[in-house]
Amino acid sequence: MKFLNGEWLVRDGFDVKYAANIYSADVEEKKLILYAPFQVIRNPGMTLDGGLLTIEVTSPRPDIITTRIINYRQDHSHDPQFTLNRTDPPVKIEEDEKGWTFTSGRLALKIAKGDAIDFEYEYEGRPLTKSAWRGKALVTDDGGRPHVVESLNLGVGEKIYGLGERFTNFVKNGQTVTIWNQDGGTGTAQAYKNVPFYMSNRGYGVFVDSTDKVEFEIGSDEVSKVQFSVPGQELTYSVIGGQDLKGVLNTYTDLTGKPPLVPDWSFGLWLSTSFTTDYDEKTVNEFVDGMAERDIPLSVFHFDCRWMDDLEWCNFEWKHSAFPDPEGMLARLHQKGLKVCAWINPYIAQKSKLFKEGAEKGYFIKRTDGQVWQWDKWQAGMAIVDFTNPEATAWYQSKLRHLLDQGVDCFKTDFGERIPTEGVVYHDGSDPVKMHNYYTLLYNKAVYDLLVEVKGADQAILFARSATVGGQCYPVHWGGDCTSNYPSMAESLRAGLSFGMSGFGYWSHDIAGFEDQPTPDIYKRWTQFGLLSSHSRYHGSSAYKVPWLYGDEAVEVTREFAKLKQRLVPYLIKMSHETHETGLPMMRAMVLEFPSDPTCEDIDTQYMLGDDILVAPIFNEDGTARFYVPDEGTGRPWANMLTGKTYEPGRWYQETYDYQTLPVLVRPGTDPLHV
Repeated sequence: MKFLNGEWLVRDGFDVKYAANIYSADVEEKKLILYAPFQVIRNPGMTLDGGLLTIEVTSPRPDIITTRIINYRQDHSHDPQFTLNRTDPPVKIEEDEKGWTFTSGRLALKIAKGDAIDFEYEYEGRPLTKSAWRGKALVTDDGGRPHVVESLNLGVGEKIYGLGERFTNFVKNGQTVTIWNQDGGTGTAQAYKNVPFYMSNRGYGVFVDSTDKVEFEIGSDEVSKVQFSVPGQELTYSVIGGQDLKGVLNTYTDLTGKPPLVPDWSFGLWLSTSFTTDYDEKTVNEFVDGMAERDIPLSVFHFDCRWMDDLEWCNFEWKHSAFPDPEGMLARLHQKGLKVCAWINPYIAQKSKLFKEGAEKGYFIKRTDGQVWQWDKWQAGMAIVDFTNPEATAWYQSKLRHLLDQGVDCFKTDFGERIPTEGVVYHDGSDPVKMHNYYTLLYNKAVYDLLVEVKGADQAILFARSATVGGQCYPVHWGGDCTSNYPSMAESLRAGLSFGMSGFGYWSHDIAGFEDQPTPDIYKRWTQFGLLSSHSRYHGSSAYKVPWLYGDEAVEVTREFAKLKQRLVPYLIKMSHETHETGLPMMRAMVLEFPSDPTCEDIDTQYMLGDDILVAPIFNEDGTARFYVPDEGTGRPWANMLTGKTYEPGRWYQETYDYQTLPVLVRPGTDPLHV
């Protein structure tokens, strides 16, 4: 929320009250409580007719210090809450004439006494960031709504990453980011997956513990500060320390949840029917058999929306005219060695047979007058399942259980972003605004929990679009509705790298783009990128994505890179164990893997696939790649996995590649093809 008008003024209609200093403090068991009035109190009369912020400092785990800033204390029993793994760590609270020091593990917060606010964070004595003058504030906006605001200093050369799957620039400095899930495609500042967590190249992270509409100004209101705010009367955030960015991610995912292991078969190629295309069992077999005839290994076949009757999404019943024998069809696909994925969402069209049942039993989000909340965006008269109602969750799961019994192996959990906030009521009384982002967590958890129950934890996997904090526990996620062109391919990669810097371990995207018909050139270049991602799926809107529709060379490229990924599966399995144990993403930004090489801090057109493989996708029709080989200080060259050519570290290169090659470099001293 921007409220400043230059350095000294405040925007018209806004009122700002800054915490002036620490007036007094109390110490409870493992909690430091500070009282910060809006003016420095110099005589007893100044304690009258003025407010203050109560600041509570605690620690949920070692190396994490949590600050809760409170204006008025209010009841939050109806607010959805992120599940956090607290361990009640030992903390040390010390006071001397200069101020207080709160220490958890290797992270310390030093709070100064005197006539100014000064909160400084250090990790093993190394300064990280600080909240100083005009840092903590209560801001009333031009609509009369209160917000609690915090500002942390940005150092010279400091860069910020993360905040979910964002399609804007990878380095977030200069951006304003609103944490609000939206179905906006991949070409705007909107995002399907919003996570109020960022990391700094100075080796720390900040997590704002709120499901509400958190707003971040990363050097975009005051250029030397990261400012964040939440509506209401309090704000809770945690500073997370670490030796490096990997250590920060490990500690953050200790707190919010580690990505689980995914089935080995999920690393293979997934093929979709696409969204609005016509298809039946004959079409499915033509696709599956066509891949086999062309010697292209396929792992999963995905049935998108139209496996159900039109205008009835979702009824969870196979369209009889196209699929008269679903059990037999699924069994035959299994006999061909394939797994089966089916598209679903949490919306129930009025024409669906399930609408009356769900409405009568109170399983949908309601209006304040008790009627079912409905609208026509997406499906005519659709309702939304209320996952705060345990009976509604069990009902929804029962419909999916039948599909699993029929032979479906996993689900694509589409949507979950367009969740209403005005004039609606949830079963458990949750605040509708704070449920907007949180809804996706309940939705994906309900489906994932069922898969664990029926298939087992080692076989459970989703293909999800929306997410928030904790969603990393219910993988895999894909990048949403991209367009079939190079800018969209590049923005998809930027988003995936930001997503990985936000605690999510696995990520995919629609190979060759979702919207529009790709050119053969785009199809082949995106195929290279897609089959060198953690998870790989062909999908589209109105166009089939089988390779023979894009020429003989597209078939060859798909075959070669699908087989390459097949050879890499043991390596990918090894990397997935690392993801599960540490929270590190399988597709890593260069700065995450090489934090001591400053050139890597800004790179968003290449990435590391696990520890040992550097991938630089090609983003132009000329076949030209410009890529950087990182310098680890050893001086040893990297080698292209496909061509054998070697490259000295610490240099940029520009080369031209045919469709069978691209920069796929192997880290010195490693052999990912022979794990």
